[in-house]
Amino acid sequence: MAKPILPLKEALAPGEVALLRLLEARGQEVVPTWVVDLEAEFYRLANLPERITALFQGVFGVRIDEELLLVAAEEARRAVRESYLLPERAEAFLEALKGRGPFLLRYAGEAEGERASTPQEALFALKRLWARRFAVEAILERYPALLPPFTPVLVQEVGGEVVEDPFLSLDLSRALGQEVVAYAWQGKLVRVESPHGG
Repeated sequence: MAKPILPLKEALAPGEVALLRLLEARGQEVVPTWVVDLEAEFYRLANLPERITALFQGVFGVRIDEELLLVAAEEARRAVRESYLLPERAEAFLEALKGRGPFLLRYAGEAEGERASTPQEALFALKRLWARRFAVEAILERYPALLPPFTPVLVQEVGGEVVEDPFLSLDLSRALGQEVVAYAWQGKLVRVESPHGG
């Protein structure tokens, strides 16, 4: 069984994860980062694809039934929040982060996330982050797909109190030979984005 949470240097994923690994390998300091790739397994084991599909029956037709959409979206968020991770996955998650924090949890390639002070709070924040995928705006953005794309979640230790938008942006295009913007906090890289999705 694969590890549920990997340190950045061991994680093999495209996009931002690969860019952060590359920058770290080239000597850039990156905040302590772990990569969680459990969402697809969580959905499968909780039977969420079938449950969520059933919730949205009758919502999308010739026109969108807005009332049903609001109810279905709330029920989908509840289904995600109330479903359980395998106990061994939760234990491994907590063990990997033991004695660390506070954290920022966010999807790779996205800026918005959830904050947590302790590993236990980070586990709850992970479920909140997954549930966010069923905000009405998110559903409409990905429609006709009901299920979100399963993207790795980055758990980043951002020690100390983090104020709203404390990040400094850096253009690292020359260092990497591709168009890339990185965001640093207290001198360490937190987020990297490529305008072309690389």
